[in-house]
Amino acid sequence: MNQPCTMQRPAHGGNLEWAAGVARCQPQEILDFSASINPLGPPESAIAALQAAIPSLRHYPDPSYRRLRQALADHHQLSAEWILPGNGAADLLTWAGRDLATLDCVYLCTPAFGDYRRALAAFGSRVQPWPLAWSRSGALQGEAFAVPVAATDPIEAWVQSWPPQAGCLLNDPHNPTGQRLDPRFLQACLNHFEQVVIDEAFLDFLPPADQHSAIDRIVDYPNLTVIRSLTKFYSLPGLRLGYAVAHPDHLRRWQQWRDPWAVNSLAISVGAAVMTDGAFQQRTWDWLPPARWQLFRSLQQIPVLSPIPSVSNFLLVECQASVSQLQFWLLQEARILVRDCLSFPELGDGYFRVAVLQAAQQQQLQTALSARLGLH
Repeated sequence: MNQPCTMQRPAHGGNLEWAAGVARCQPQEILDFSASINPLGPPESAIAALQAAIPSLRHYPDPSYRRLRQALADHHQLSAEWILPGNGAADLLTWAGRDLATLDCVYLCTPAFGDYRRALAAFGSRVQPWPLAWSRSGALQGEAFAVPVAATDPIEAWVQSWPPQAGCLLNDPHNPTGQRLDPRFLQACLNHFEQVVIDEAFLDFLPPADQHSAIDRIVDYPNLTVIRSLTKFYSLPGLRLGYAVAHPDHLRRWQQWRDPWAVNSLAISVGAAVMTDGAFQQRTWDWLPPARWQLFRSLQQIPVLSPIPSVSNFLLVECQASVSQLQFWLLQEARILVRDCLSFPELGDGYFRVAVLQAAQQQQLQTALSARLGLH
């Protein structure tokens, strides 16, 4: 198979222009499993809000984002001053990186989403990796992911061994494994570290009774910052919208650092609308578990693949063949894009990640993978 050597692999999923170049087709012809976006959206409430907001384009956005902040605050039962919207979660991770750079070092659970290192490197943070208890058989050791390979002592004792003038950057559910953060580990970090930043970009995919968000602890822990995304659950990655929840003094500092109009008028209107769209939220919570199970079972049927159980809308899959070669073959022969894990150095060419999509699309993926990897 000929791979176009002039094209640089993207560091993130969802790069349809790159994929179309490899597949020699139009971007809209690509079946995208690489970006973990809800296939049920965007919801009608978002489309209606976009249309209603078009006249606002001739005016500057409200730099305080009062309407959006209040909608988010009502959702989390907080005062609006504890909320700061951003141009996607990546925008807010940048300012979290600037805050963390003031500390002696930042502990980062690995494998980790590549944008964390980008945000930390931008301001010269000294990063200390925390390797997860990773099992090559396709599962993380223990009931939750955030237990290090070498840990033999209780979690609290292990965390106490690290310097307190440091921070940590976590995510829950974990990307790319889709597993939950051990609440004991989180509590130990909150008790010990100067700053704790948690990315909950995929937590909306769990129903409210199962979320157990760190936002519930935000008022009691001024060292805690939680970052959320609205683009994945509501299928709005092109609009760019996320928000941070933290102590108001903390967020006022971020607001002074950044562009005063970081969130555009369309995003403000859409964000306020979707937060109250209970019908779309419930439809997603009802759809995801059986769809995820269908995808998991279909991948399990291919002997060289080992999918890892997930609570989110994606699956990490261990593969006994070269994923980089598999990715090019899928694009050129089936116009299907999967997320390679080369940007996760701990995983490399032996893993790929796929989003949970609709049943017919998942059947296309299974058929293509079976044709390439075989069922014998």
